[in-house]
Formats: sequence, structure tokens, C-alpha cells
Amino acid sequence: MGNSGLCQYCFRGEMMPDIYATINKQPDEVQERVLEAMSLRAEEPEMQAMLEQYLSALRIPAEARVLEIGCGAGAATRKIAELPSVGQVTGMDPSPLFLKRARQDLADLSNVTFLEGDARSLQLEDESFEIVVAHTVLCHVPEPKKALREANRVLVPGGQIVIFDGDYATMNIAIGDFDPLQSCVDCLLSNFVHDQWFMRRLPKMVAEAGFRVCRSDGHGYVKISDPKYLLTVVDRGADIIEAAGTIGSDLAEELKAEARRRVEENRFYGEIMFGSLVAEKPS
Repeated sequence: MGNSGLCQYCFRGEMMPDIYATINKQPDEVQERVLEAMSLRAEEPEMQAMLEQYLSALRIPAEARVLEIGCGAGAATRKIAELPSVGQVTGMDPSPLFLKRARQDLADLSNVTFLEGDARSLQLEDESFEIVVAHTVLCHVPEPKKALREANRVLVPGGQIVIFDGDYATMNIAIGDFDPLQSCVDCLLSNFVHDQWFMRRLPKMVAEAGFRVCRSDGHGYVKISDPKYLLTVVDRGADIIEAAGTIGSDLAEELKAEARRRVEENRFYGEIMFGSLVAEKPS
């Protein structure tokens, strides 16, 4: 994938922490911008189709109790709660701002509750859920093995965990070598994803947490038109590079404008490989 090399200088060689890992400590304006990007991605037909596809692979008992860790504003939570076999859904997230939006947007659902918390230290009873869902969250979690062990603890014997996340090492919007827009992607990933290789490390982590892997699937995501979410990636990445002092504001704005020119001229291309994994806690 083409790379202009800007990203390695974004923070003068320093590895910056994933912003999601401390999302509840970020200023409201930062959280609002992240929430906007998350909402745009969740609304895309491609993302909704992938969500429905991996949820259909679950074996859901009648009146199942489901825990969704890192529920954000509740886009996936709604789909889960509306499944015919699901009884009660608990959405958990560390951000009070995200949870406020989730409670507003899902106020019409009587079988959903939301809790503030950390997936690595769940304040929930042992063996209290039949299903745990982690939708685009664990790649952002430092020490994800702790979250997996906690998920195992709160699941009943025979319960299932389903994990869906991006293989962000594949995230690419370059249309040629040394494409400067790819630097915006790479810079954003270095600051918004804790582990770009998470999905490739996941099978071993799941087994070490005491699960038996039942199924693993790949899901392709390609955008060539109306790439609302990927435009936010370019915008945020350009802003990071500018804030680091690597480029000036004029060039940052020109990078954003170039992405939009490509959309207008039918030259835009973006792709990410996503993966899903279903695992079971032994009975």
C-alpha cells in the first residue's frame, strides 16, 4: 500500500496511545467527533450486512441474556435486541457520553439496559449471560486478554462469545504508490487502534482465555461511492498530521479536498477486511 511517509513523523517518532482506551477522559468535543464517525459507519449498508451475517451464525437460546461490551451509541445493540430469541440485552461502555446517546436512541426498546464500565473488569456476576458480543471494540482495548477472560467468567457453561473487528493492517485508500491520502489513514490508525493486527492474534488469545473456537469468517468492505465514514478517516488523519506540526493547515485542507475530488470524479477507492469469530465456553 502506498505511503508518503508522513505518518511516521506525526508525533516525532513517539507512539501515541489509542484514544478509545481513554475515551471517557477525552474532551466532549473529541468524543462527539468519534461518535459521529462511529454513527456514519454503523449506518452504512455494508456494515449492517456484516453485522446481520455474523449474528446469524450464533446459536441463541430462547430468552437469551446478552452482554455487549463496548456498545458505543447502541447501533449494534438495537440489532441484537431485536433478534427473536433474545430476552435481555445489557450494553456496556466506558463513555458516559456514548451511553447517553444510546439511552436516547434506544428508549423505545424495553429489553435493553446500559451500564458504564470497563470490559477488562466487569462488575457483573459469574455465569449471568448466554451470549457476549464484542463489535468493533477489542482492537481498541489494551490487554484484550483480560476482557476475554472476563467474558468467559460472565458466560454460562456452553455460552458463546462473538467478536467482530477490523483487520486494520488491510485498511487502504491508496490508488497508487506514495499516495498521500494513505498517510492520513495510517496516522489515524496509529492513534485510534491499539492493535492493527488484533484479528490475526485473536484465535490464540481466545483459546488461552478458555474458549473453544467454533467458527471464523472474513468480511470484505469496499467503498467507491458515498464513503462518508472513510472521509472522516481522511479528515481526522490530516488533522493529526497538522497538529503534530508536520504539515501546515493549507496542505491538511488540500488532503481533505483531494479525497472529495476523487469521490466526485469516481476515483475514490477504500477497503478494509473485517473478521468475525464465534467461540464457546466449554460446558
